[in-house]
Amino acid sequence: MAGAVDLAAVRARSEAAARAAQAPPPAADSAVVDVTEATFQAEVIDRSFQVPVVLDLWADWCEPCKTLSPILERLAKQANGAWVLAKVDVEANQRIASALQVQSIPSVFAAIGGQFVPGFQGALPEAQVREFVDAVIDAGARAGLKASAAPADAAEDEPSATPEIPEPVEAPEDPRIAAAEEALDAGDYDAAAQRYQAILDQEPANDEARFALGQVSLMQRLETLDPSVVARAEANPDDVEAQLGAADLSFAANDISGAFGRLLRTVATTAGDDRERLRKRLLEYFDLLGPDDPRVPSARRELARSLF
Repeated sequence: MAGAVDLAAVRARSEAAARAAQAPPPAADSAVVDVTEATFQAEVIDRSFQVPVVLDLWADWCEPCKTLSPILERLAKQANGAWVLAKVDVEANQRIASALQVQSIPSVFAAIGGQFVPGFQGALPEAQVREFVDAVIDAGARAGLKASAAPADAAEDEPSATPEIPEPVEAPEDPRIAAAEEALDAGDYDAAAQRYQAILDQEPANDEARFALGQVSLMQRLETLDPSVVARAEANPDDVEAQLGAADLSFAANDISGAFGRLLRTVATTAGDDRERLRKRLLEYFDLLGPDDPRVPSARRELARSLF
């Protein structure tokens, strides 16, 4: 079954880094941007390879948002390009909120080098918000990001100076990821899985390794699956192992609705460890498809209804 699953998305973040390297740095007067689903890739993910991006998820009806958003906007403008504030109206961009698993608003996240870090929920005093932003800037510096302009204090000292435009930031290749991809290209799924898992053991928040491990795990399962598992699953709706196998075959064949439907029906009739296995498999599928796939939000909602 090698090649049944498209592995192009494994390199999505490195491609985003390449796009960011070619893009101009954010201008000092664009410290605050309104982001939609259409511009999320460029304004948040790609941009986060240049400077840290702080996401403010808000809505018109949210009273605490009216307190927090002005604080974030003021701090972003004062930073003179050291970071970018991306404002997301969750009512108009529900897929973004779903992908980030936002439970309440206002909700704040940071994006650094294509990776998302949860910040905080609710309105905080300005001093605490400033502490969070300072931590994000420090994390960006450790990740090798460069601010697009001098800090505000320096700008005030030299008002007539022309800001120096930094060289494009090149994302260094992670040798651990490279080693895992070599094993993957060689068809050694076991070695690739071990190498990706080793990265996650050290860095549980490494999204690239987590996504790639999900791809490899699926391919490992597909290698040993007997196509007759589909008939077994149809004949025995309560056979969880058969349902999982049949769903994997459907998913690999791009029958996403069939895979989702099979597991969601089974979740509704199971409990305990069986239900947990089904839940984890569905979450794995959601991760593999990504937040932009229109089939994910409805399946996620149906899963939540079945569980609770």
